[in-house]
Order: sequence, then structure tokens, then C-alpha cells
Amino acid sequence: MLNIIEGKEKRPLKIVVYGPEGIGKSTFASQFPDPLFIDTEGGTSNLNIRRIKCNKSWNELIAIVKEIHDNPTICKTVILDTADWSEFLCINAVCEKYRKNNIEDFGFGKGYVYLLDEYSKLLSLLDQLIEVGINVVITAHAKPRKFELPEEQGAFDRYEMKLTRQVAPLIKEWCDALFFVNYKIYVVTTENNSKKAQGGKRVLYTTHNPTYDAKNRFNLPEELELNFASIQHLFEDVKPRKDVVRFPDPREITSVTVVEKLNKMMVEASITEAELQKVVAVKGHYQETEPIANYSDDFITRWIIPNFKKIIESIKNNKGEQ
Repeated sequence: MLNIIEGKEKRPLKIVVYGPEGIGKSTFASQFPDPLFIDTEGGTSNLNIRRIKCNKSWNELIAIVKEIHDNPTICKTVILDTADWSEFLCINAVCEKYRKNNIEDFGFGKGYVYLLDEYSKLLSLLDQLIEVGINVVITAHAKPRKFELPEEQGAFDRYEMKLTRQVAPLIKEWCDALFFVNYKIYVVTTENNSKKAQGGKRVLYTTHNPTYDAKNRFNLPEELELNFASIQHLFEDVKPRKDVVRFPDPREITSVTVVEKLNKMMVEASITEAELQKVVAVKGHYQETEPIANYSDDFITRWIIPNFKKIIESIKNNKGEQ
């Protein structure tokens, strides 16, 4: 039977706030309901907030989000501070997984495909927080980029999130609102007819502009004061869903199909996981304690499977079998 829902559905929100350094993105985010920060860059030390420091590894970040999901009463808003530093952790994880020095070493943009796939997993987990009644806020730094319109001459600076060209569009599509925060500068003419910049009021921009990215789904004014009171009405009467969805097994988040194929081959060849791990470790590919489920698809399909007969022979020789 179709489960048709009619009318507006009030749920927790997915907000992204980006702007230049030091403007107050984290301070603004700290005003959201019952916030809990996941601090990936160490920029919240001067704020009187609750935080979880996470600047070591991508796996640690994933584990933190899962644990918050399993304890949904711990907060009403999770703030990932910041997107660009979390992307840095993700890039390191991808390079470590495929044994590359940097993301460009893959060639032909293949590294960025892996990055996109890995970062999508984080956004999927953040969606799970929405399901249990937790708002999600992501902060990010801004950077200017030269932009040219095909039908116009000349170029102009356009602000965008300080992310790769693969992850930035992904986050923009994912969120309910993308807010750009900046200083509003007024240019005035002095008595001697010279131009002078003054002002510096901090402003939150909510809609698209040729000079910056922004969007919202709530029909907000184009320009708001950088204060939570400006958007507080969006968070009234938000209720969590009753059907809390548990996370799948970690193997379901990684590439299950390839691992299952390998497990089937091991069963047919009557070899154990420990025996295969030992051969892989001897060849210097992974530590012997590394679970097979953590092996990359590329390694399994391009090394283990093509060399499987030789691996079986090596294991039998170690056992002393003929």
C-alpha cells in the first residue's frame, strides 16, 4: 500500500553556513537549539559550548556520527565544524586506503570519484540524524574564485565554499539552506570626491547572487542580520520521527558485493580469512590484523582475484600439502 503524506512535513533542518574566517560562523551556529559541536579544526576553543574534538581520522568522524545517532537525546543540533577540514580527513582516508601520496596521484580524476563516494556516506549518516529529530548544521570557509559569464566580457570574483569541485555541489544539493555570511561594506563619497569604504556589519545572505552561492527553501528575505533570532521561527514545533532506523552493519556501508564474492571463493577453496590475511601481509599490502572487509575493491579485483590460484598454492605450501 502506498504511504501518501499530504501537506507540509515539519522535520529537523539541514543548514550550511559558510563565509570568511573569523566572521562568527561558529558563534552563530552555537545559538542553535541545544548544540553539540564536532570540532574538526580546533576553532571552538573560545566558545562556551559542548564539543567532541575530531581531527585525527575520517573513521573517527564516522564513528562519532553513528554514536550520536544511537543516543538521539544527547542534543537537538549537531554542528560539523568545518566542512573543509572534514573533507581533508576524507581525502587522507581515501589516499591511505588506496596507498597514494595525494589525491592527484590516482590520475584521470579517479581519486575525486572515490572522494565523492566516501563523503556521500557521511551525508547519508547525517540524514539519519534528521530521522531521529536532530538538526544538522555544517560550517565552511569561503574562498573567492574568478568567474566569467559566456555572454559577457570580463571576469568577477565569486564566493564559494572552500571545497573541491566534487564535494561542494554535493553539500549544496543536500542542505535545506545554504547561508553565506560576510561583512556588508558601503562605499561613500567624501567631501573631496574620493571613494571610501565603511560599515562592516555582519550579514547573512539567503538567496543566490552572481557574487556568491546561497539558497533557502523557506522564502526568507534576501538579507538577514547574523543572529539566530533571524531564523529562529524555522525551528518551532520540530518533532522527531518515531521510527528510529538503526545503522546497517559497517560492511553494508563499504563495498559488500566484492567482499561477498571473495568470501565465496575462499569457502570453495577451503581457506580461512586468517590464511589469506597472512599472505596479503607477507606481500606488504595490508597488516595481518586488517579485516578482509576493509580491503579496497581495487585491491581485491586487481590483485587478489587474478592471483587467487597462486594464493591457494602458497597457503597449501605453508601447510606442507602437495
